[in-house]
Amino acid sequence: MPCFIPSQTAALISAFLAALATGLIMVPVLRKIRFGQTVRDDGPATHLKKTGTPTMGGIIFLAPIIAVSLFYADKHPGITPLLLATLGFGAVGLADDLIKVARRRKDGLYAKQKMFGLTIVAAVFAFYTAYATEAGTKIIVPFLGMDSVYRVPAWIFIPFTILVLISTTNAVNITDGLDGLATGVTLIIMVFFTIVAMSRVGWDYVKIFSSAVAGGCLGFLAFNAYPAKVFMGDTGSLALGGAVGAVAITTGMPWILLVVGFIYVIETLSVALQVISFKTRGKRIFKMAPLHHHFELLGWRETKVVKIFWMLTALFCLMGFLTLKMRFF
Repeated sequence: MPCFIPSQTAALISAFLAALATGLIMVPVLRKIRFGQTVRDDGPATHLKKTGTPTMGGIIFLAPIIAVSLFYADKHPGITPLLLATLGFGAVGLADDLIKVARRRKDGLYAKQKMFGLTIVAAVFAFYTAYATEAGTKIIVPFLGMDSVYRVPAWIFIPFTILVLISTTNAVNITDGLDGLATGVTLIIMVFFTIVAMSRVGWDYVKIFSSAVAGGCLGFLAFNAYPAKVFMGDTGSLALGGAVGAVAITTGMPWILLVVGFIYVIETLSVALQVISFKTRGKRIFKMAPLHHHFELLGWRETKVVKIFWMLTALFCLMGFLTLKMRFF
């Protein structure tokens, strides 16, 4: 891209165009080799028609993210650990997707196997961040502005970071249940992190990486928006969760995910509350969990649920700026 274009803009545009090109190649390939999704029979009946839609589409945005990140990594080495964390979580998802496709079943890795893989990747990133980066164990204190930083003891920071990363990856995975939902929500959140990073000296690597992820998501939406031609699979959802979590930890803002990631939070809570209620009272709180299925069974069209969840994410990202006491005027 021309040198007069800001790096974050160049990263976004490059990843977007590369994702479009990759999608045009990969979607027919995935369809030809029959890497189709096995839709859960305990979900909404309207989703059964999606059976056979190609999965593992996360490759479509991961390839551009890798390419753009590597292009800038020499000048901005801080991008590398963010990329490796994303790919590490994506690798766990890839193993899960391959088992689903190979065995033609709705479940891939066993829960313990998946959790073990996620924990290993999260632990490596947590230790690396704590002991080998300038960010270290710093966390920005909520509601006091971005200059209010507290250094957390490593013995607290490391398990906390592991918890944040595992929670975020699983939350994105749960949110990925409607065409374009997780993709659009994550796109908006990564734009938020890009804007925040633009306001801080020394965070060029964050804004470039966040822009690349946003661009990749935008390009992927061309194939994942309703009616989806391809699903991201666990390959994509776990990778995106890793990217969001890693950026939040690196910037010292893991708590901000509770605000900007409002959709992730309520989707995950809906599942937890549903399980707890059914096991303790024998009754369900929602017609179906996660929450997006509840609204579908209330009669909302899939596209309506997705658009409203996107708008809510944008709204809570604006609240995130206020929480950080950022001023633009």
